Amino acid sequence: MAIGPVQLIVLGFDHPDFHGEIIAELERLRASDTVRVIDALAVHKDADGGVEVAHLSNLSKDEAIELGSKIGALIGLGIEGEEGLEAGAVAGAEAGADGISAFSDDEAWDVIEEIPNDSAAALVLLEHHWAVGLRDAIMRAGGFRLSDGFISPLDLVAIGLVEAEEAQQLHSLETAAGR
Repeated sequence: MAIGPVQLIVLGFDHPDFHGEIIAELERLRASDTVRVIDALAVHKDADGGVEVAHLSNLSKDEAIELGSKIGALIGLGIEGEEGLEAGAVAGAEAGADGISAFSDDEAWDVIEEIPNDSAAALVLLEHHWAVGLRDAIMRAGGFRLSDGFISPLDLVAIGLVEAEEAQQLHSLETAAGR
């Protein structure tokens, strides 16, 4: 299993009204081999301050074991060289058998403290599986990432990709809860 670029996305939800659409879309992207959710932590705080925390991953057990093995091998290699690589791979595979959990309970509590009542937050660790071939081609050509980030719809107007009115609507949708 080739590991694609991994991205952490932190989302906020003001007065959340969840109906399963986000999970359904992540599952659709998984089924098309576009992205995989390595780990996700969702924290919902109701109007009275009651808290609900959920973890999500859409890796299969075999994928979690293989990913754990690769991560463990890389950590072991960095610490103990070749011997560490083998020991890390075994330890990582064993840990992966129980699922990959990148976010700890301590991080859940940090998120809980930061969000107001009647809102939610999510930390999503996504693997961009679609980008494996592109990343590998860039590496073979001697290239490397200098920077990355999402571009605001308002900035797309300047290059003519969207009209100003559409960009304003998209920008409003992206930032509505942040105001």
